[in-house]
Amino acid sequence: MNYDNKSREKGEETERRFKSWLDKHNIPYFYIKQDQETFSNVFKNVQGKRPDFMILIPNFGFIFIDVKYKNIHPEYKTYPLDSQETKIYSSLQRKFNLHIWYVLSNESSDFKTWLWIPVSKVLESGVEKHISSKSQMDFFAVPPKEFVQIADDESLSKLFSKIF
Repeated sequence: MNYDNKSREKGEETERRFKSWLDKHNIPYFYIKQDQETFSNVFKNVQGKRPDFMILIPNFGFIFIDVKYKNIHPEYKTYPLDSQETKIYSSLQRKFNLHIWYVLSNESSDFKTWLWIPVSKVLESGVEKHISSKSQMDFFAVPPKEFVQIADDESLSKLFSKIF
């Protein structure tokens, strides 16, 4: 199995685990299908990107979530988030007044810890690095302290207590 297939499988597993966490906490959501037929031509022409989930929050609205399988970068002691993708999300966020967040986890935590960060904070607090040898992408190196950490047995209320 090549790197791309293994990476895709880890991402899909992370999404399944996140979906289970949402279900466990009775958080309403829409899981956004990622095939090309469900993608507007408008976005195809401007290198559009779409998140994995839209979670619905009573009396607030919704948050788009892009779930990522990420490990801490051994050299920088930060989490790497793709620069181009983050800039595309930032543009969508501003243009359409959306809330877009990354949620990270991995198998070393047995998918029992979720690290939450809004796209805007990645741009503010991440340090842009150039070309990762493993992934061949420019990335923002984001320190762990910038994320809101939510354990498997904690609810979404922890996120709101940390951001307000």
